[in-house]
Amino acid sequence: MTAAPHVARTTGDGRREANAATVLRTVLDHGPVARRTIAELSGLSPAAVSRQCTDLVRLGLVRELPELVESSGVGRPQIPVDLHTGAAEGPVAGGVHIGVPGSTFGLLDLRGRLLARGALPHDGIAPGDLSHRILGALRTFLADANPGRRLLGVGAALGGWVDPGLGTAVRHDALGWHQRPLAAELARGLGGLEVRIDNHARAIAQSEILFGRPAARRSLVHLFVGNVVDAALGIAGVVHQGPGSGAGDVAHLPVPDSTAVCPCGRSGCLEATASNTAVGLTAVRRGIVPDPDAFLVVDAAAAGDRRADRLLRERARAVGRATALLLDVLNPDLVVVTEHSSLLNPDYLEEIRGAAIDLSHVCRDPERIVSPHAGMAVLPVAAGTILLNPLFKSPLAAFGG
Repeated sequence: MTAAPHVARTTGDGRREANAATVLRTVLDHGPVARRTIAELSGLSPAAVSRQCTDLVRLGLVRELPELVESSGVGRPQIPVDLHTGAAEGPVAGGVHIGVPGSTFGLLDLRGRLLARGALPHDGIAPGDLSHRILGALRTFLADANPGRRLLGVGAALGGWVDPGLGTAVRHDALGWHQRPLAAELARGLGGLEVRIDNHARAIAQSEILFGRPAARRSLVHLFVGNVVDAALGIAGVVHQGPGSGAGDVAHLPVPDSTAVCPCGRSGCLEATASNTAVGLTAVRRGIVPDPDAFLVVDAAAAGDRRADRLLRERARAVGRATALLLDVLNPDLVVVTEHSSLLNPDYLEEIRGAAIDLSHVCRDPERIVSPHAGMAVLPVAAGTILLNPLFKSPLAAFGG
């Protein structure tokens, strides 16, 4: 079992908040779990655990499970506690991933499990109407998917440069959004509901840290390959933002052996080589699909088109070569790669791993390169995590406790 980190020596309200976060994280990792076991795992005193469990039950984040009591006949029976994920009344978080071809909606419980999913294709929507249409579809989805449970808020993830502190889409060239106060727009349209936004690469990295493999909590690099190509770095459970929240722009990372021409004027940039846009255009040029759509290429490969399969393997090797550079510079415990074809077919993940291991000077273990824990649900789960992560870090502050 993975023990929860011992709480730092703080005082007053700071200690109470830190203790609550430690208890909540321990319940996430090990629940259903008895209070005595929480104390053993976390290093907190039994009295502190009892106080924090009382607070978390009062806030509706944790529930007691008396039906699971196992009494040894000695002493007071221990009533296990778990996150409040009951189907009828457990709190939920909404999520929206705003991509270039479409938006994806999700509803998550406190364990990051996807309870409902929806989508809005962006085809035919004028750029000036996009945010309005997304908001309307999101309202409808939340009303239909959540008929009565407490909605904690909504997380929104998108590509490009996003400043989560300001709630602003600083730059998303593909959507034509610059300095857009997206969080405020969504919150206003959702009747004042709490809304948090972040870059999708950072959101997926945080989802891995919160709900994924234990190694992600030590260190990880996440590489997102879609219409936008970007990355995120997490160290000791914290995703790096950088000044102005500008960290993670790897669109122009050089890919060895690539000659793809980039709009920046150089050749061999990662986004120009491996993005969905680049793959779609190459597929049309080669006569594989009629329209520049990377998802059509994936479908064609799944149907047995060898040309489509060859193109996706080329992309996977380019992603693997970029992964090798990230491994050598940062040497994380885990590299998480979000790329559509490798989510559907593990053969493409093996291509990524092979190219990375061939070129990396520090990594000889292909198992350090993985797909996201949520699989095909990665985008809505990551979006909802933007809302859930602050709750797990400061549960009392999140509810004014």
